[in-house]
Amino acid sequence: MSAQSPMPMPDGANDCIDAIDHIDGEALDWLVRSQGAPDAATLQALHAWRDADPRHAAALARWQQEWRALDAFPATAVRQLRAGLTQDKARAGAPARPRAWTWSWSWSWGQGAATAASVCLVAAATVMGYHHWQQQPVYEQALSTGLGQQSEVHLPDGSTVRLDTNTRLDVTFRRQRREVVLPEGQAVFRVQGDVARPFDVLAGPLRITVVGTRFSVRYTPGVPGDAGVRVAVEEGRVRVARAADAGPEVVELTAGQQVRSAADGHLAAIAPVPPAGIAPWRDGRVSFDDTPLSQALAEFARYGSTQLVVRDPGVGALRLTGTFDPRRLDNFTRALPSVLPVQLRAHGAVTEIVAAPHPQ
Repeated sequence: MSAQSPMPMPDGANDCIDAIDHIDGEALDWLVRSQGAPDAATLQALHAWRDADPRHAAALARWQQEWRALDAFPATAVRQLRAGLTQDKARAGAPARPRAWTWSWSWSWGQGAATAASVCLVAAATVMGYHHWQQQPVYEQALSTGLGQQSEVHLPDGSTVRLDTNTRLDVTFRRQRREVVLPEGQAVFRVQGDVARPFDVLAGPLRITVVGTRFSVRYTPGVPGDAGVRVAVEEGRVRVARAADAGPEVVELTAGQQVRSAADGHLAAIAPVPPAGIAPWRDGRVSFDDTPLSQALAEFARYGSTQLVVRDPGVGALRLTGTFDPRRLDNFTRALPSVLPVQLRAHGAVTEIVAAPHPQ
């Protein structure tokens, strides 16, 4: 076979990779990561992993022995095998999956003293090394806002995200995907289109996937009666599915549509976005549509201390509809007795909302 003739990985190499057990797989990953001139943090983590279990040390020693066994390969073949990963790393705009692993050989498989284990190591190390490199973050940022704060952040891909009060986001960009985790709060995303790198938002039980669009996501498990997720689209298309497995519950939303989920990820029917829009909080407003009073108060509390309490479950269950400015709670308290059968009783710094007396 000529040096210019590409040849696929030898038969059985993929089977060999699949046969690596969990500990051996971790040991091989550590071996790949420690090649060259690893930094002190990598070496410290490697030593901690190796010393945590005698089986770890034994597996690492086995792979190190096999790595040294590569010296039995003809030098040209070893250089070509190891260079494959380096060449792929140098390619700008790497493909979504590793390309077919083909190599140029200057010798036949019948030659040399290479062992089957060494062949397996080359295949596994190449694939795992490529996978490890692809998974390394190229950008990471933790974003958050406090009570009453809002913030707009420009991301390095050209996307922007606007955070509402009391919101946390963890942003991680990798070479082939962009991911945001929303542990709590709500945000509006304007995503820069990139077909090669989809943009995922993980919120509670849901995964929201887009290429380029503008949409909002709300996940506030701390608000009573609002433990699910709400996704609303202002522009473009959005795919919503359970995070754990896509399953049958997958919906695609277009502009002007929204969907809510239960805490377990069960999706309700697609509904139109209300007249207030996908995120009225951008304009300093909160909107309620037949919302229990206790839940409305919890929503106000996301923006700051309200000093309003409801101790009567019947009063807390009263339904409220309207749009209010969370920064002007005095307007809300003045209007409340006119829209619900309640009255306000001051107890020092705290005001209790109680049922209004029945007319005689």
